Amino acid sequence: MSHQELLPHLFRTEYRKIVSVLCKHFGLVHIEIAEDLTSETFLTASELWGLKGLPENPTAWLYTVAKNKAKNYLRNDAIFRKHLTTGMNSDRNDIDAQEFKIDLSAKNIQDSQLQMLFVICHPSIPDDAQVGLALRILCGFGIDEIARAFLTTKENINKRLFRAKEKLRAGNIMIEIPHAKELTDRLDTVLRTLYLIFNEGYYSSCQDITLNKDLCLEAMRLTHLLLENESTNKPAVHAFFSLMCFHASRFEARVNAVGEPVLYKDQDDSLWDHDLISRGEYHLNLAYTGNSLSRYHLEAGIAYWHTNKSDLGEKWENILQLYNQLLILEYSPIAALNRTYALSKANGPAEAIVEAEKLHLDQNHLYHALLGELYSTINKVKARTHFEKAFELAISSADKNIMKKKMDDLA
Repeated sequence: MSHQELLPHLFRTEYRKIVSVLCKHFGLVHIEIAEDLTSETFLTASELWGLKGLPENPTAWLYTVAKNKAKNYLRNDAIFRKHLTTGMNSDRNDIDAQEFKIDLSAKNIQDSQLQMLFVICHPSIPDDAQVGLALRILCGFGIDEIARAFLTTKENINKRLFRAKEKLRAGNIMIEIPHAKELTDRLDTVLRTLYLIFNEGYYSSCQDITLNKDLCLEAMRLTHLLLENESTNKPAVHAFFSLMCFHASRFEARVNAVGEPVLYKDQDDSLWDHDLISRGEYHLNLAYTGNSLSRYHLEAGIAYWHTNKSDLGEKWENILQLYNQLLILEYSPIAALNRTYALSKANGPAEAIVEAEKLHLDQNHLYHALLGELYSTINKVKARTHFEKAFELAISSADKNIMKKKMDDLA
C-alpha cells in the first residue's frame, strides 16, 4: 500500500486518538494546540513518507512524531511553558521528563477518547456544535466532509466549532467522565449526540448521498467506547447500540446498484447482515437487565421487528404498540408519522389516513409520501396530489425519483 492510500486511513483512525491524548495533556483551554500538533504530525508524514517510503510501523511512527512535536512545543513556546509547566527548569532533561507524561498507551488512548466524548457533548453547547466537534475531533472528519454532511459552508462549520470551543473554555469544563451524581444526565446528552450522528448517516440530508455509512459506523464506534467502560456500560447504551446494529444490518439492502434508496418492503433480505442482527439481539437482551425504559429500548424493539421480513399482523401490532409507548415517553412528529404506517399495516389504510392527517406536517415530504401511499388503493387522485407535493418538497434526487415512480405507477 502506498503512503497516498495509507495516510487517509490512518488519519481517520489515529487522528482522534492523538488529539484526544494531547488535549487531555494540555488542557481544554489549549484544544487548538492539540489539533494543530496532530495535523502537523500527519503533514510531516505526508512529506517524509513520500520521499523515504513507509516506516516499518506507520502508526508507532505517528505517535513518536506527535510526542516529539509536543515536547518541542513545550520547549519553544514561552507563554505556553509559563502557564503549563510552572516550576519546570528549562534544561533538556526536564523537558524529556515532561515528554514521558504524554501517555499514548492503549488504555490512555481509550480513556482520553471517552473523556473527550463527554466534554464535546456538554449541554452548554448546541446539538449541532456537539455533532460537529465529535465528527472533527473524535471521528477525524475534515471540515469539507462535515460541511457536506450538513449542507452548509466550511466557513459556517468553522464558526460553529470556534464558538463551541470558546464556550467550553469559558465554562472551564474538566476532561473527565462525570461523577455518578451527574453521569445519568450527561450520558443522555452523549447518547442524543451519537443518535444525531447515526441518523444523519442513515437518513442523509445530502442531496447526492442516500446512506453515509461512515457517519453510522463512527456513531457505533463511539457508543462501543461507552460499553467498554464500567461506569458508562448502562442499559440505555446497550439499547442504543442494539438499535444501530439492527439498522446497520440492512445497509447493503437499502440502496441499489446505482445508489438509489430501496424501500423496506422491496428490500432483498438475503442482503441483510444476520451477524449484526444477532449482535443487536444480544445487546437488546442486556438492555432489559435494568429497571429503566428509554426511547432507545422502544426504538430498538421497533427495529428488531423490522428484521423480520414477514408481513404478519403480529409483527405490525407489536410495532404499533411500541410506537404508542414511544409517543407517550417522548413525543416527536416523525415518530407519530411512522406510527401511522404501522397502524395502516395492522388496521388498514382508512384508519391510518385519519390519524396521519391530524399531524399536519405539510412541509415534510415524508408526510405527503406516506399519505400518497395510504391513498393509493382508496383515491388515486388524492394519492397523486400527495406524491406531487412530496416530489416538490424532497431534497435529494433519489427521493424525487421514488416519488416520480410512484406517480408513474398510478397512471
